[in-house]
Amino acid sequence: MKRTDLSGLDVSAQGLGCMGMSEYYGASDWDTNIATIHRAIELGVTLFDTADQYGSGHNEVLVGRGVAGRRDSVQIATKFGIDRSSGDDRRVYRGDPPYVKRSCESSLLRLGIDHIDLYYLHRPPQNAEIEDTVGAMGELVAEGKVRFLGLSEVSAELLQRAHAVYPIAAVQSEYSLWTREVEQVTPVMAELGVGLVPYSPLGRGFLTGAVQATALDPTDFRARNPRFTGDAAKQNQVIADTVRHVAERLGVLPAQVALAWVYAQAPRLGVPVVPIPGTRHANRLEQNVAALDIDLDEDALAQLQPLSDLVVGGRYADHGVR
Repeated sequence: MKRTDLSGLDVSAQGLGCMGMSEYYGASDWDTNIATIHRAIELGVTLFDTADQYGSGHNEVLVGRGVAGRRDSVQIATKFGIDRSSGDDRRVYRGDPPYVKRSCESSLLRLGIDHIDLYYLHRPPQNAEIEDTVGAMGELVAEGKVRFLGLSEVSAELLQRAHAVYPIAAVQSEYSLWTREVEQVTPVMAELGVGLVPYSPLGRGFLTGAVQATALDPTDFRARNPRFTGDAAKQNQVIADTVRHVAERLGVLPAQVALAWVYAQAPRLGVPVVPIPGTRHANRLEQNVAALDIDLDEDALAQLQPLSDLVVGGRYADHGVR
């Protein structure tokens, strides 16, 4: 497994996003998920990503059990800040210092660990200034409860303000062939030495060509996602088809092409890039890890680079932030 440095945090060049093991993507099986986490560790994956809101704490418990007995060989990243306690239609993005401290203590308890390697603010807070939130996060580092700080889905201006209070190691944002908005932030990230941790690098499965909206579980949020439904899904199919054509020519899988494209952007962006594709299945995990050894040729990159301009539909429906 190749390694990447995120501002001093040494991690595997590919992590595992664990959200779908607990929520949003239909029914899931505990034992299968634990087996997938164990297989990831066997393959050299060390960065495991979760959040306190995934499954209302279930996902942190799952990840904690999955890495139990293997803690010294992994890095745990979790997030706080999305308060869903009053319902998804009344969710609040919180960053008030007492909430920051309580959230960390609760996450440590659920994970069954004594420190968090990378602690993210899940979304910019609505009830606090970013300086106050990051100041409280910095105090957690001083207390030994957190090692490195991160932000998720943040603007360049907020990143600069946060970094002035305490060094930010990584920004986690959705990034893939069909979602590239974070490229507006990467110049500042490069200037500050902040790494990029892309989530949904496979376009929530759409870029793999394996997702059919009509066959999705009713509890799968993609069944209501603007890009996966109606005319948008039909128009976006050309994107998945292009990825598939490139994969066929290279003799690899579409998912591997999508991941290889993300890796190929690191030199252009000037920041370290550690994608965290999510999966509940060991065989798909193995395929994703194998993408680290795929180099896209110039023809492939030329075909893939313009695809984001063809996307129809927003990233989320209302109240859909993940």
